[in-house]
Amino acid sequence: MAFKTDAAKIKRWREERHWSQEHLAELAGLGIRTIQRIENGEPASRESLTALAAAFNVDAIALCIDPETEAAEILDRKNAKAVAGLRLSFMIHLVSYVMGMVVFAAISIGMGYFAMKWAALWWTVGLAGHGVAVALAMIVARFQAEALSPSGNTPN
Repeated sequence: MAFKTDAAKIKRWREERHWSQEHLAELAGLGIRTIQRIENGEPASRESLTALAAAFNVDAIALCIDPETEAAEILDRKNAKAVAGLRLSFMIHLVSYVMGMVVFAAISIGMGYFAMKWAALWWTVGLAGHGVAVALAMIVARFQAEALSPSGNTPN
C-alpha cells in the first residue's frame, strides 16, 4: 500500500525541534537534497521514511498522510468554496433587490400608486428562495463535515 508523505508535518517537527535540514539529514543518515525534496512534497522511499522516523523517534506511519483525513479535508475545502460562492451570489442578489426596490418606489411615487407591486412581490419570492437554497447548502456542508470528522466535531 502506498502512503503519501506528510511534508508539512516533517517540516513542522523539524522546525519545532530547531533543527536545520542539515542536522536532520545527518541524524537520519540521508542527504540534504533528500530532506529538501521530501519537505517540498516529493515522494519519499520507504527507506527514507524509516530513517526519518528513527530520527524523530516515531513510527514511519506517523510521517504519512491518512487517506481518509486527506479526503475529508478535500471535501471540506470543496464545500467551503461552494458555500462561499452561493453566499456571494445571494449577496449580489440582495443588493440588486434593494436597488430594484428603490427604483420601484421611485416609479410608484411618480405614478401616485404602487404600480410595481407584483414585480416586487415575485422578486421577493425569488430572493427568499435563493436564501433557502443557500441555507440548505450550508446545512448539507456542515452535515458532511460532521459525518466525515473522526471525532464527530465540526472543524472551525
